[in-house]
Amino acid sequence: MLENKKNDMTPFDMMASPKLTPFFLLPLMWGGSRLMTAISNSRLRIKKTGLKGIRPPYLVISMHQGFSDYYIAPLALFPRRAFYVSDMEGFAGFGKALYRALGCIGKRRFVSDYTVIKNISHAFSKKKSVVIFPESRHSNIGTTSLIPDNMGKLAKHYAKKFNTPLVMLLIHGSYLKNPFWDEEHTRKGKLEAELKLVYTAEELLESDENDVQKKIEGLLSYDEYAWQEENSLSYTGKNLAQGMHLPLYRCFSCGTKYRMTSSGNKLTCSSCGIEFTLTPQGKLFDIDGHAISPVEWYNSEKEEAIRDLHKQGVNRKFKVRIESLPNEYGFVKMGSGTLYLNEKTFELNFHPSEKYNYTPKDWQFNQDGSVTVSFPHKIRESVQTEYNYRGHGPAIVLSHRDATYYLYSDDKDFNPTEIQFIAEELYAKTRIPNQSP
Repeated sequence: MLENKKNDMTPFDMMASPKLTPFFLLPLMWGGSRLMTAISNSRLRIKKTGLKGIRPPYLVISMHQGFSDYYIAPLALFPRRAFYVSDMEGFAGFGKALYRALGCIGKRRFVSDYTVIKNISHAFSKKKSVVIFPESRHSNIGTTSLIPDNMGKLAKHYAKKFNTPLVMLLIHGSYLKNPFWDEEHTRKGKLEAELKLVYTAEELLESDENDVQKKIEGLLSYDEYAWQEENSLSYTGKNLAQGMHLPLYRCFSCGTKYRMTSSGNKLTCSSCGIEFTLTPQGKLFDIDGHAISPVEWYNSEKEEAIRDLHKQGVNRKFKVRIESLPNEYGFVKMGSGTLYLNEKTFELNFHPSEKYNYTPKDWQFNQDGSVTVSFPHKIRESVQTEYNYRGHGPAIVLSHRDATYYLYSDDKDFNPTEIQFIAEELYAKTRIPNQSP
């Protein structure tokens, strides 16, 4: 599935201007989105706030909790066409022609690229709204991922250039129905969304950039398990905890890492033997009946990872299987290699398994014929985590402009969640002068 059979490494054409969705495709897009809602047993409700008399185009900043967000956004903007900033996976999965026809603008996650700004401007010049998902990933455990610190600046830029108001799409239930660690099983439960005017163009121009940024971050802040409890909701299905050990990799009881396992509705530590049960109400209970918040557990792991980084530094290596996604033709298998993680960079080293028609600009050839690709922390605010993408197991994803690299590992200490915590903290440290972990 999605294999690049020609091993074509030609980079995706990011410069190509986005296309308006043809009218004949609109009923298929909206109908397909409604059908997805019905298939997933969702009770979807979309509320619109403050938009009366406010004409598009809008800059729409959306939460990105899970798969459902992709069909909620077109329904929220119905009956108007829009453009959607999207990662490369969609172009490979649906085909370049169709994905572009659906209004998608290509981007690689956590890579700065001026062509995205250009293409968003092109979309606004066509008087169409643009939807962006600044978290750039599905939620690991039902809470907000890192928000880039340039959202306020971006909103003010487009307000000045195209008179665009800032509208936000606030979604609840998307993660709870399809948690990232088990997207194969859909739970039955509620979905709701609000398309909300946050600033008119005039208000944006009068507002401080930092205040706009804080407003955006505040509205994108969520804890889905707390929301579920506040609304007395249940999300029912089979194997409710299957895969949950990937974001919750450190035992909440004994503190041991990489020894958590999951099966059915149970989360178990193979070190101390403690067992937790996840209920349809989103509660984790230990054997004594004590309730634990999954988000609290996750946040405690993040705090510990940062403490360890500051105390011990980081110098780790992992054996990895490498697949590259350079373009819409799919994944290129590149064999095995070694991923190094230190305080300055991720460094990938491998021997190319084939001769390719294009050499990415970031490849550095060594005397032994191997290739090194570096991904400095200072230019990447986070990494993409994958828990079982395409059935290949845990992975992290690193990108340059020419290609995206999916790095899978069976090493026991390879946990995408922990690596994400470390990478984000190392990036944050590059933003503070004269400090190091």
